[in-house]
Amino acid sequence: MILPTAIFVGLGLESGISVGSERALPTPVLAVSDNSRYFEDAAGRPFFWMADTAWGMPINLTRDETITYLEIRKRQGFTVIQTVAVFNQAGGPGPNRYGDWPYDGSLDKLAETDGADPNDPRQYDYWDHVDFIIDQANVRGLRVALVPVWAAGEVGEVITTGNAHDYGRFVAQRYRDRQVIWLLGGDAVAAGHEDIWRTLALGIATGVTGRDNYNGTVMTYHPIGGASSTRWFRGDPWLTFDMIQGGHCLRYNERRDLLRAAYATAPTRPFLDGEPIYSGHPYCWDRSKGMSTPLDVRRDAYWAVFAGAAGHTYGDHRVWQFVGATGRPPELGAIGDWRSALDDESAWQMQHLAALMEAHPWWKGRPDNGQIVVATRSGPARLQAMSAEDRSYALVYSPDGAEFVADLSTAVDPGARLSWFDPRSGASTPFAALQVGEVTYRPPTMDDWVLAADTA
Repeated sequence: MILPTAIFVGLGLESGISVGSERALPTPVLAVSDNSRYFEDAAGRPFFWMADTAWGMPINLTRDETITYLEIRKRQGFTVIQTVAVFNQAGGPGPNRYGDWPYDGSLDKLAETDGADPNDPRQYDYWDHVDFIIDQANVRGLRVALVPVWAAGEVGEVITTGNAHDYGRFVAQRYRDRQVIWLLGGDAVAAGHEDIWRTLALGIATGVTGRDNYNGTVMTYHPIGGASSTRWFRGDPWLTFDMIQGGHCLRYNERRDLLRAAYATAPTRPFLDGEPIYSGHPYCWDRSKGMSTPLDVRRDAYWAVFAGAAGHTYGDHRVWQFVGATGRPPELGAIGDWRSALDDESAWQMQHLAALMEAHPWWKGRPDNGQIVVATRSGPARLQAMSAEDRSYALVYSPDGAEFVADLSTAVDPGARLSWFDPRSGASTPFAALQVGEVTYRPPTMDDWVLAADTA
């Protein structure tokens, strides 16, 4: 580790903002729509969240490798990168590839050096490298959803009520002018630690605005698998949107219930699955049960978005921990390496979902199984439908290619045209005009398909 020439305790002193000073409220990185169902960008355009989990990137990648990763994810259509500033997995919390740690002994003593020249190891520190990652993402049009410190194994130990406010203010002051979204938590229940996260949220707000005001920030809580941020923070003013974690087991009906509950939660907020089943992940962490497939990944994505989510998060079990970037052995049953996993077919297929939602504006949509599908089925064969409030489209996701009965005329007007959309290739094949009443539909193959009905 390169010893720092200066150690800043808690606060980002180089920012030039003194404690208690106020600044004009910034334009948030994302805004919430008037109906509280989706995100908008600074220009007021609907924003579809399509994220990738790169939790261990600050620890495991060099500058050149960071650019390689971001370039590929940009080409694949991702819009958000989820990563962690202080991570106790995948070789963390330090040192990173340049031999630097985020802190000196504890989070109360954040290790910073004078200068930021990457060619001078005495200057280029851990936080300079996080700066580089965020800046390189932003210049490519990618927002960064940053976990300030991972909860599992660190809440109450590394981050405490005593240092959460100052640490939150430090990271917020440092990144308030970047395209950063704040993910508190990290794969853990919040019970018993709610005050730590509330204190961290207040510190972030103070660092961004100089005051106790959450209007300039976008924040949520990343929960344990099978849970939602609303379990602990339903009425909290800092909670901009809800995040659920579908997790890495094939709990099909539990996932269905989690999505339904997220859509029905009051107060209404945008929600999304921030950690669904990863590509190349052992089912329930047990390789003897098999490994997740591209179909598993697509199924989670289409189920979530058609159930009313404001987007989706993708993940690859080899990429989040960047297997092969160092000599560190893989964790949790991962097989392969991060570079080849970047090219996984399921990663490329996420752009087809985003394109489908651009062609069928998700911001007009709502889950609509009750009207459209006669029998929704359950488990891995579960159908999920959505339709537009203005009756301009209806969509039905069929996971297994089996025939099903639907009445699309309940959701779209006469004259609509029907087509089959292929989630694997993104191709759309028109095949008929809308029929009134219940109709039996048979997908083209025994794969997953989307039945689409579109008005002119």
